Amino acid sequence: MAPEPPLASVRSRENSVQDDDTTNAETDQKNLDCEEILRRNAIHCRLGWLWNQGDSSKEVCVTDEGGCKTGVTFHPHWSNGTAGIRSYEPLLGDFNYWEIHVGNRVFGTSLMFGVSTKKARLHANEFTNMLGEDDQGWGLSHRGRVYHGGESHPYCKPFQEYTVVVVGILLDRVTGQLSFFKDGQNLGVAFKGLDRVVDDLYPTVCSTAAKTAMTVGRRQRSFLDLQDRCRHAIATSISSNTSFKGTEKEAVDKLPLPSEYHDCICHATDQPFSSLLFYSAQLS
Repeated sequence: MAPEPPLASVRSRENSVQDDDTTNAETDQKNLDCEEILRRNAIHCRLGWLWNQGDSSKEVCVTDEGGCKTGVTFHPHWSNGTAGIRSYEPLLGDFNYWEIHVGNRVFGTSLMFGVSTKKARLHANEFTNMLGEDDQGWGLSHRGRVYHGGESHPYCKPFQEYTVVVVGILLDRVTGQLSFFKDGQNLGVAFKGLDRVVDDLYPTVCSTAAKTAMTVGRRQRSFLDLQDRCRHAIATSISSNTSFKGTEKEAVDKLPLPSEYHDCICHATDQPFSSLLFYSAQLS
């Protein structure tokens, strides 16, 4: 009978198998495009957060895109530094995904996409990779490098200059990972450990290039709980019926609800629309 291998050797092989499994899982995840990522993680709740003009560099101008202030222009006249802006609302839920549509003025020292806390600065009088210059930001530069804590490393191929591009960002608070997508294709995990961040995180973009235009597109997150799911379904139904078939009250009348809840919500239509959504949130 052959002698048993040393215990250390067995453990070494077990650890090697586990490392291979982890590597394979990460490779499989990277092979998924943004649509598959959204489906697998049930990132269904569509959001409407906007950029916060009051939380931005003086060199950023929020623009009206299709009736909503979702666009930003950096350095509208000329550039002599770095300018950034954050969203109005922090990111909630286990999974958040959003897309930034970038115009063709992709050039210069750095266009950056990612997240930051309220402590990260949004203006610099020099051309710098501002998002990630400290431990309050996590950013991807159009030159293909990622930045956090004042350090950087290569992450992907540089973006083609003077070419429009859509940058997707996925924040997974369960695993603490932040990943990026380019035109729907998964670039892989850029950062880990964000599950240990206690401060609120906000979508953030910045640029050193003059007249850079960016527009936030798709914004989605996973549901927080059953109440959140119910509120979203009701608000979506009301919005759909109001847009095409009549007034808010008529839209509420069409909701397939039990009579006691129907009466409660119909009464709420005498109040502002925000009150209507408050009543609908009580259904769960």
